[in-house]
Amino acid sequence: MQLEQSSRETTGVWSGTVPSAIDVRVLGLVVVTAALAASINVPYGGLAMAAVAFALLSGGGIALHLLGERKLRRLTDDLVERWIAAGGEIEAVTRSSAGMETAWHVHTPDGEIVIGGVALVPIARLSVEWQGISDTMAAGEAEANIDRLAESLYREIFEIGSATQQA
Repeated sequence: MQLEQSSRETTGVWSGTVPSAIDVRVLGLVVVTAALAASINVPYGGLAMAAVAFALLSGGGIALHLLGERKLRRLTDDLVERWIAAGGEIEAVTRSSAGMETAWHVHTPDGEIVIGGVALVPIARLSVEWQGISDTMAAGEAEANIDRLAESLYREIFEIGSATQQA
């Protein structure tokens, strides 16, 4: 399994890598929440205590976001690998270009599948969207049932979806 960054190329054969997708909105939420929580310390511990609290809270929040992003990236990689093994045709996997969401676009001949979710470890959620229909579940639950999830999504997207598009 390779999780390094790759180019944003959307044509050709999938290279086997899922690029990193950091969510600026989550990072902003973490920093604002850390600043508000740290500001409570100003009357009691002074600016030095508030600065330490801000550094600890924002550092911890950023680490939790990075861990959540890694978990969702690993789930995306696992899903795509299982779909390819089952016979699905994947052209490319790219991240969302805006950087404002943790999402990957899986390009197939039948359309685009968007896999993403909330990338914050304690509440990480996986979302899979195809043709305007999405399904969301806890990332831990998806990780525990990855084989069953990949199989059901494969049937829905590649077998049933291809048949309805051809009809």
